[in-house]
Amino acid sequence: MTAPAPLLLTEGEAAQTVALTDAEYLALQGLALVNVTPTLTHGLFEVSASRKVGAVRIGERQIVVRPKITDLNRLVFLLGYAKDLGIWRDDLVHLSADEDLLPALAEAFGRLALRAVEQGLLQGYRTVTDRLPVLRGRLLAGEQMTRLYGLPVPVAVEYDDFTVDIAENQLLLLAVNRLITVPRLAEVARRRLQRLRRILADVTVSPRGAVLPKWHRSRLNARYHSALALAHIVLAAESFEHRVGDLTVTGYMFDMWRVFEDFVTTALRESLHSQGGHSVCQKSLSLDLRDRVVMRPDLMWLRGGEVRAVVDAKYKAERPEGFPNADLYQMLAYCTVLGLSEGHLVYAKGNEPVDLHTARGSGVVIHCHALDLSAPPAELLRQVDQLAATVATPTGALSVGP
Repeated sequence: MTAPAPLLLTEGEAAQTVALTDAEYLALQGLALVNVTPTLTHGLFEVSASRKVGAVRIGERQIVVRPKITDLNRLVFLLGYAKDLGIWRDDLVHLSADEDLLPALAEAFGRLALRAVEQGLLQGYRTVTDRLPVLRGRLLAGEQMTRLYGLPVPVAVEYDDFTVDIAENQLLLLAVNRLITVPRLAEVARRRLQRLRRILADVTVSPRGAVLPKWHRSRLNARYHSALALAHIVLAAESFEHRVGDLTVTGYMFDMWRVFEDFVTTALRESLHSQGGHSVCQKSLSLDLRDRVVMRPDLMWLRGGEVRAVVDAKYKAERPEGFPNADLYQMLAYCTVLGLSEGHLVYAKGNEPVDLHTARGSGVVIHCHALDLSAPPAELLRQVDQLAATVATPTGALSVGP
């Protein structure tokens, strides 16, 4: 039987009417990647993109949700900005607009990673704890006496080993193993990844669910920096594999709201640094005197030991049923607790308009700003600088908007 054609959806666009089996409908209902609504016609469903982008395969059917940002280079810039401010530029990975995100990243990662390892794998010292037939390095006397009962062999030791099995290479291998299973992967990209896996054959594969290996930038690993930053982006995708009845469900997803929130808080914190003071992110506040209602604004800017501004990033407005202006209520609560006369909501342009609201009674002013994510990185960061100037000006005399 011929596999059904992939269903291609774009974030923010109208729903498509699709024929689904009952099993496919139930599988999609359990995912946050798309919204699925039954129609009056049995077997037909309205399917639209949700707040995530990515791809899922349900049995033989593949569904791809593309971001509203049509230039994937812009999306990768947003994804990577919070990872490593020093290396991102507009031409880092050269992704074409007709590619899907992870297949496109596989192509870019293969090129960057092979370039990084072509001079040979990076090596470094790793502390190893082991039990050996002979003494090597330092004797672990406590373990020898308590766990090995003082026997002469094996010997509990700890030593430094100069090896390729270090965090940098482990991260590259994790990204290779993630990407090599991506559907619709170009054959050239697959061969690059297979070659990388052979090169990294002596590197330990981290178990599924383990904490990512930690590495630190240095002059010695400078040739790895771009590949490692892209590896972090690849591994940031939420991947999954499970079964729903007789169907195998696999896929990967990015939360666009989280991508946007991370970008805004990271870029704005850097820009506000030039205004003096310092910024804190996701700090807990209590709405009530009994500390039972906890709030966490995305960013608070402090100067002279006092909170001078509060900012919340919203990819699009939250409108839970019965609370159509939830973002405004939330910001008003932040300002009330912090004793501020102004608060700032930052949206992605096209999702919400630039606006200003003054609350009756309290006089609190809530500014709604919009960042144009389709702008080139330099222009987008200029918008963030304008936003920082507005946030640092209590009178609200400045305005921001692309």
